[in-house]
Amino acid sequence: MQADLNCLILYARDVVRSAHFYQLFFGFQSSGEVEDGLINLFAPSSGLHLRIHQAAKGAKLNQAGVKLCFAVRNIEIFKQEAADLGLQFGPSQQGNGYSFANAKDPDGNSISISSWAYRQS
Repeated sequence: MQADLNCLILYARDVVRSAHFYQLFFGFQSSGEVEDGLINLFAPSSGLHLRIHQAAKGAKLNQAGVKLCFAVRNIEIFKQEAADLGLQFGPSQQGNGYSFANAKDPDGNSISISSWAYRQS
């Protein structure tokens, strides 16, 4: 079983303002397009994706501001393999050409598996 960490998801109250901050100060690149409630940024020097995602109104960002997102080709197969090893993911969700599911690490940090990196555009 393989999963490559290829992005960080950062929840923000104002996705456009936050995306601009990372572009301005840290050299991230983006089309700036908001899609499925998020803006995808790319670090040309490292290949890392930073997805600025709209935070829920009730979210306490100092407690749930970052989620590690692992790229997997097939969400359902990965979920089953993880379940066999003792990690349960929540229900699979569908985005625009991709799917994802969420879980928590042993410390309660949010993690996600997503086929976003492999979507057909």
